[in-house]
Amino acid sequence: MKLYDYVLSPSCYKVRLMAALAGVKLELRPVDFHPGAEHRGAEILALNPAGTIPILEDGDLLLTESSAMLAYLAAKAAPAWLGNGSAEEIAKTQQWLAFSARLTSSLGGARLHQMLLVPGDIESLQARGIAALRELEQGLFEQAERGQRFLAADRPTIADIACFPYVALAPDGNVLLDPYPMIRLWSRALRSLDGFIEMPGIHRLHDLKPEPEVAEA
Repeated sequence: MKLYDYVLSPSCYKVRLMAALAGVKLELRPVDFHPGAEHRGAEILALNPAGTIPILEDGDLLLTESSAMLAYLAAKAAPAWLGNGSAEEIAKTQQWLAFSARLTSSLGGARLHQMLLVPGDIESLQARGIAALRELEQGLFEQAERGQRFLAADRPTIADIACFPYVALAPDGNVLLDPYPMIRLWSRALRSLDGFIEMPGIHRLHDLKPEPEVAEA
């Protein structure tokens, strides 16, 4: 499998992370996203007219949406990451996969604005990101009340991988994670998984602090 990749893209990172956790070896084809804007060049546009990365090639199959890539990698090599097949887990996984797009547009947009000076209303992006983090925090709290540490089940699924990178990189957009103990515990749980790989720039600050305390509702 070939992944058209930019090392500092959270969307590309989630595919690399899923592949590492599933034990899938990827051929990485680096794309000069910044400053070269290679994703707007003829080669990439021929593969994906939207001009976005990542792009995953496997034989005749071409995927251009990261959530589809996570599902494909899991189905090929680690089906437990898709859940247990129950109606509840399928629905919850799909709900958090859809939610991850809100993290990309809000926290990801704030990060691009702050780091690459991409135009945008930074206050609106940050406000939307904070609203999404509060929703994620509540979802994790409800899961914890059921004895589950992860978003859709008592074990990690592709939903967790879809949401993790843009949350972990929120401080790059000046959105702090200090107010969200459940998110910080969830991040620690994901980092402790066998096969977990790092991405340059992901903050480890909260890993160095005592485990956060969670107030009861």
